[in-house]
Amino acid sequence: MEEVKNFIKECGAYFLATVDGDQPRVRPFGTIEIFEGKLYIQTGKSKDCSKQIQKNGKVEICAMNSEGNKWLRVAGTLVRDDRREPKVHMLEHYPELKFMYSPDDDNTETLYFKDATATFYAFGASPRVVKF
Repeated sequence: MEEVKNFIKECGAYFLATVDGDQPRVRPFGTIEIFEGKLYIQTGKSKDCSKQIQKNGKVEICAMNSEGNKWLRVAGTLVRDDRREPKVHMLEHYPELKFMYSPDDDNTETLYFKDATATFYAFGASPRVVKF
């Protein structure tokens, strides 16, 4: 899981795919952290992304390195964690978000991956799978 987090952080951004009815939706994200042994992301409950995840928690993220020769896909189910502690943890690691989010507002949402499968890819190499 640490390797997954580090790869994504080195990429700087990743794309999160959700389902909206029968339509896939993809958007860029930047937050990724490990908290209490789980891989977390953060968003706002008011966003369509959050609403889609609450209807169908199955998501996939994809990140590619700056050289364009290695990439990672993580598939799993996102589970909302409304406790204050993961919100504080995320905002401490992403202080630039504090102007929009607070651990005490009704909008900040932290979610962790459950039953995740991460697949590392590289040109000329076989995929490598990590489950957590």
